[in-house]
Amino acid sequence: MIIEMVTGASQGEIDVVVDRAKSLGFKVQLNQGTDKTVVAILGGNTGQVQTDVFTVLPGVESVTRIMKPYKLAAREVQPIDTVVACNGIEIGSKRIVVIAGPCAVETREQMIEVAKQVKSSGASILRGGAFKPRTSPFSFQGLANAGLDLLSQARKESGLPVATEVVDPSDVTLVAETADILQIGSRNMQNYALLTSAGKSKRPIILKRGFACTITEWLTAADYLLDEGNKNVILCERGIRTFEDSVRFSLDIASIAVIKKVSHLPIIVDPSHAAGHYSFVPSIAKAAVAAGADGLLIEVHPNPKEALVDGAQSLTPVAFDRLMNELRPIAKSVGRYI
Repeated sequence: MIIEMVTGASQGEIDVVVDRAKSLGFKVQLNQGTDKTVVAILGGNTGQVQTDVFTVLPGVESVTRIMKPYKLAAREVQPIDTVVACNGIEIGSKRIVVIAGPCAVETREQMIEVAKQVKSSGASILRGGAFKPRTSPFSFQGLANAGLDLLSQARKESGLPVATEVVDPSDVTLVAETADILQIGSRNMQNYALLTSAGKSKRPIILKRGFACTITEWLTAADYLLDEGNKNVILCERGIRTFEDSVRFSLDIASIAVIKKVSHLPIIVDPSHAAGHYSFVPSIAKAAVAAGADGLLIEVHPNPKEALVDGAQSLTPVAFDRLMNELRPIAKSVGRYI
């Protein structure tokens, strides 16, 4: 249930609404804009309460029921787009933010080299996995704590904020000490214990879409993060599994438009995982920018042939630089910039 207060409603009037909701056993989240305050009433049985319970209260302009499974991620809760800030970088504003780096952290030399190279090409944030959830238990699982240390060194050398994946609820605090942005991978999109722990960290979070999940399920997962009071949630479309096998995953380009319509959260696109091969990455990245994505998450490796993880879908620094130059006029054509 969404309660929109009148313009200029007093704090006392807002408090009365909040107190009434809590007295009925509901949770409350406030979205205080520059002109109006929106009160989200959360609970499994809000449908059993008449809207008049709140309509009659002073300062209330309207009361609306949200019929969608997701609540806090819905645009009804917040009509204005969320802009996530990270070290002065805004995700969800006019600038299309590019996050680039290797799939996995391997060596100090690798991370320092790629960090400096992607920065010189225009990337705003460095990516790299210290913990790697893999389909096979025999595949490289990442350097764990040592990888976090290397990410920290790369940030110091390059000045770029760092985004890295967290895979276990018990590791959230540890990873958040190093990472500027936490990433929840596709396989963990519905790991609710991890979502709850990550939400409590208050770090910005990239939530990747599960490769077999609907947009509704994706946004409902985002609600777990938002419900912990963490409003810094970034959605990431990375392709879904279909019958098509010519690419690794089928990028759902329409999801960008759908998210922009039904949610206030920013959305970025990972063309690398969708493509599965470096030759397809540029086309998918360009399509994402043209479709309205707020950013890109691109795998870049100094020597993809020697990469321990996903070398086939990684761009070389030279190819990444070329792609960035090709993306700029596309961004300009849709009223944005890189």
